Amino acid sequence: MKEIKRIGVFTSGGDSPGMNAAIRAVVRASAFYDLHVYGIQKGYEGMIEGEINRLEPSDTANIIQRGGTILKTSRSQRFLEPDGRKIAYENLVANDIDALVAIGGNGTFAGALKLYNEFGIPIIGLPGTIDNDLYGTDFTIGFDTSVNTAIEAVDKIRDTADAHNRLFLVEVMGRHSGYIALYTAIASGASAFLIPEAETTIDGLVEMLQKSLRRKKLFGLIIVAEGNHIGDSAEIAKQLRERAPQYDIKVTTIGHLQRGGSPSNADRILASRLGYEAVTSLMNGEMNCMAGIVNGELALTKFEEAINKNSSPPSHLIKMAEILGM
Repeated sequence: MKEIKRIGVFTSGGDSPGMNAAIRAVVRASAFYDLHVYGIQKGYEGMIEGEINRLEPSDTANIIQRGGTILKTSRSQRFLEPDGRKIAYENLVANDIDALVAIGGNGTFAGALKLYNEFGIPIIGLPGTIDNDLYGTDFTIGFDTSVNTAIEAVDKIRDTADAHNRLFLVEVMGRHSGYIALYTAIASGASAFLIPEAETTIDGLVEMLQKSLRRKKLFGLIIVAEGNHIGDSAEIAKQLRERAPQYDIKVTTIGHLQRGGSPSNADRILASRLGYEAVTSLMNGEMNCMAGIVNGELALTKFEEAINKNSSPPSHLIKMAEILGM
C-alpha cells in the first residue's frame, strides 16, 4: 500500500453537533504524525468542484465547542453518477490526497464505499449523525447533544402541560430510527412514545389515555418520532381528539433545533477520540470501514455492515420505557 502522507477530510449529509470536534482531532493528530490534511468543502459536491484547501492546526482553534461544521455539508446528486465520482477522484489525485476521512451517516458511507470500490482510495468513516442508526458503534457523534436538546424542550413543555392539564404530542426527528424519541421519552418521563421500531396503534394510545383518565390524570407527554407507523403528529392528535375528547391535546414539533447547538461533553470526547483513531487506523493500513466505539473500545466495521446491519434500539429498552411510562 502507498504510504499515506496527505489526508482529505470532509463532512457530508445532515450536520450533527461534534463534527467540528472530529475535524479538529483529524487535523491535530495528523500534524503530530507529520501528515498534511486537506479540508474538502461541502462534502462530495465540493470534491467534484475541487474546493480543497490545506488545513493547519491553527485553522481548528476555537471550534471544538461549535455546532455545525466549518467544512460545510451538502447532498450531491452529481456524485450519484459514475462521471461525478470520476471527477471527484481526479480532483483528489490532483491534490495528491492519499486517503480520506468521511464524517457523516448512511449516505456518506454509501458514497465512500463506491469511491473505494471504483478507485481503491483508503477511506475511514466517522459516524456523524444525530439518529444513532449505524451498526458498529454504541453512539454516533451528535446523538447525545440532540437528545439533550429534546429533553430540555420537553421539560419546558411539561410545565405548560401540567399548568393547563394538557396532553402534548412532541415530535422529534427520526425518520427511520427511534433512538432520539425513545431516549427522550425515558429521560423526560413521558407517558408514551411512538417509534418506527414499535407497532403502537391508536387503539393502544386511547386505552392508555382512558387508564390515565381513571386516575384523574389529564396532562401528559407523548414523544413522537417522525417516522412512526401511525402518521404525523397533527393527524395523530386529530384522531385522539375524536376518541378521547376529555383531553386538551396540543402538538409541538422540535424540528431542526436538534441538529444544532454546542456539542455536549460526551459528543466532544467521542468525536475527538474517533478523529484520532481515524488517522492512526489509516496509518496502520485500515480502509473501507467506519471507526466506532463499542463497550468503550475502538471498533472498525466495514462500510457494508455499518450501513446494512440492524442498529435498532434493543427490545428490552423499549419494554422498560413502556413499563415506566404507565
